[in-house]
Amino acid sequence: MSLQPDHFGRFILENTALSAPPHVPETRLHLADEAHELWLKTEEELAEIGLPPPFWAFAWAGGQGLARYVVDNAGMVRGRDVLDFATGSGLVGIAAAMAGAAGVLCADIDPFCAEAVRLNAAANGVAVAFTAEDLVGRDFGWDVVLAGDVFYDQAFAGRLVPWFEALGRRGATVLVGDPGRSYLPGERLEKLAVYQVPVTRALEDAEVKKTTVWRFV
Repeated sequence: MSLQPDHFGRFILENTALSAPPHVPETRLHLADEAHELWLKTEEELAEIGLPPPFWAFAWAGGQGLARYVVDNAGMVRGRDVLDFATGSGLVGIAAAMAGAAGVLCADIDPFCAEAVRLNAAANGVAVAFTAEDLVGRDFGWDVVLAGDVFYDQAFAGRLVPWFEALGRRGATVLVGDPGRSYLPGERLEKLAVYQVPVTRALEDAEVKKTTVWRFV
């Protein structure tokens, strides 16, 4: 059996619950936990139903830290056009919308994220746009680019660094939330804030992850 796009929303609602990410309790997201069958499925079982790894179903440390920073420093995004890159659940983009961004585009190539972002934005009473396009290397004039938990893979990091550099040279503010992923380009970053973010041990092998918000320079 393979899930069809018109079933994605129902699947999300049946396999998650509306709950508050612990570090950004002002928000509500449709998240999976130990009580949901989705939590227990193996990669093979997910592949059988046509589901990529459901990163959208969890509030990752980097995204929580970045969303917290945006909510607490609303002036970074207020009245500005924002891209939430690799959005997953949409948490960071939702935080930007709540903080008064003029417009928010959430981007993720996972086809499930369109419905996850739509449902989560509605749950928080905000409007955001979504694209499934791969935007790496492209520039549509965003004022602020937000990226949580993106430096987990060497090849992907190799694509992101020159893109972020180009956006920064053009004048965009690029903010990264990261709990110490392996391929974080530390020499290109300016530390803005550090948080202790509660996470799920099954995902992060810890109950709390030290998470830093960086400005790409």
